[in-house]
Amino acid sequence: MNLNFLQALNRVWRKYGLLDGAIGLDFTTIPCWGDDSQLENNWSGKRNQAISSILAALAHSPDSGIISYGHAGIRHQNEAETVLEFLDFWRADGGTAPRYLVFDSKFTSYENLNRINADAIKFLTIRRRGKKIVEALDQLLPTAWKSIRVECAGGKYRTLNINDSNIQLKGYDGEVRQIAITGHGKIKPALLITNDFDSPAETLIRTYTRRWLVEKTIAEQIYFFHLNRVSSSIVVKVDFDLTMSILAHNMYRLLAQELTGFEASSAETLFNKFVDIGAEVTADANSIGIELKKRRNLPQILEFGAKHAKLRHEWLDRRALRFSGATIS
Repeated sequence: MNLNFLQALNRVWRKYGLLDGAIGLDFTTIPCWGDDSQLENNWSGKRNQAISSILAALAHSPDSGIISYGHAGIRHQNEAETVLEFLDFWRADGGTAPRYLVFDSKFTSYENLNRINADAIKFLTIRRRGKKIVEALDQLLPTAWKSIRVECAGGKYRTLNINDSNIQLKGYDGEVRQIAITGHGKIKPALLITNDFDSPAETLIRTYTRRWLVEKTIAEQIYFFHLNRVSSSIVVKVDFDLTMSILAHNMYRLLAQELTGFEASSAETLFNKFVDIGAEVTADANSIGIELKKRRNLPQILEFGAKHAKLRHEWLDRRALRFSGATIS
């Protein structure tokens, strides 16, 4: 039921181009506050320890902020298969495969990277650094490295040193592209691996660094939508809570796109400035009037309402919504 609902939402997101571009995938740990022996221990970054919990996966579009997939109840034994389950979900209603998948090194296996590549889907992930890998990079001549400038937040640029090469992985047919990165403040180099041999290294690094947006989204789910205070330790109920949190998150992202200057604002900011407002509500056969109390951001709300004033809502017996401003706060 939850997956069918998310698929129906995705048809809407696709219609308006909100799922174009790369998709970031990540796990989140949903704690269990009771004593339920059937739950596994999962690592919680917020608590910095392994706790009895439910493991869930999320898929997030960094361009639009839309969460397109959420699934709770993932077991340790099938963690690596989550990416394949996501692709099955994505294709179930006839949708084309995502153009790009971005995830961290622990999300899936090299064997599954091979299957993703066989499906002509681009992936971008991190390779785990072994001692021998680091030693081999240390032995490279200085001429094997080149400096590049990568755009950061706020329009600034950062200089990095990279080694761009093709390598082989166990369980993967053919070669993958490996970009070793230094000069980012860490002692050991970071290792990006991808089946994208065409994009410039600067673009790939920028694409991967945007993966932190899915982690930011997860943090917002926990803090603002209280995902760590779910109603039950029963997986199917937690999955429903997760689906409703995804719906609420996406509604806020759509609202943000309508408000100039607040496109990147968090759900909490949007709630405090634009949603948590008192109003006088009147209704007749054709419309519902909403007279909002005066506050600083009221003009933007009224502008938003004016753009949709002619829209008739089926769920309101085809009545329109009329927003206006009151003279009192």
